[in-house]
This record gives sequence, C-alpha cells and structure tokens, in this order.
Amino acid sequence: MKTKRVLLSAIVLSIFSFLYAGLTCGHFFKWVYEIEPIIWIPEAEMMANMPAMFGITFLMALFFSLVYAILYKGIPGTGVRKGINYAFFMWLVGPFLGMAGMPLYMTISWTVVIYWVVSFLVSMLIQGALLGAIYKEK
Repeated sequence: MKTKRVLLSAIVLSIFSFLYAGLTCGHFFKWVYEIEPIIWIPEAEMMANMPAMFGITFLMALFFSLVYAILYKGIPGTGVRKGINYAFFMWLVGPFLGMAGMPLYMTISWTVVIYWVVSFLVSMLIQGALLGAIYKEK
C-alpha cells in the first residue's frame, strides 16, 4: 500500500467533497432542504460546526481511500475506471441501501432522500475517478 498516495487522495477527496456539498446543498439545491418537515439545525449553528464537518469529511475520504488501497487488486478495471467501479460498488452498499428506506422509519421527505441518493452517486463517481487517477500500485 502506498501511504503517501492514500493521504494525498484523502486530502483531494475531502476538498472536493466539501466544495461539492457547498455548491449542491448550500447553493444549487438548497431548496430541497426547505421541504417540510424541516429537520435541520439553524444555518448559523451549521456554519459554526464547519470545522467538525470538515474533519468528518476528511475521515470519510481517508477511509474511502484506505479501503480502495486494501481492495485495489480485486477491483475490476484500471486507472480512473477502477476508481469509478470501486465508487459505484461502495455507493450500492453505502448511501443507496443506507438511505433508500429512510422515509419508512423517519420523518423526512422522499424528495430529500432521492436527492441525497442521486447526489451521493454523482459525488462518489467523481471521487472514484479522482481516486483512480491519484492512487496506483505501480
């Protein structure tokens, strides 16, 4: 495993994720979070939590990169395609299955959940492409 490549990948992915979330959740699709029922904390509190949110985003990117490095030889494809394949498989067992049934046991709009599932797919595929471009065993 190439530790420096894992760390570099984690840094790049966490920056991308933070920017992606800011553009999508905080700007272009902010309207999704105004659908009833409103379950979010006030925006000022959310902004105060940004350092912690970035730390969690970095940890997610680090684990995403670390698992990629561990499973590297078993993931089909090469380069960017390998990263995209990995991201799709991770999305299937993570955000897709984890979020798909949320409205069945939570007071949350189906629109929000559908947005999250699709947004996570887009984000994870881009992250997978970045990861595939950065991390190579050889």
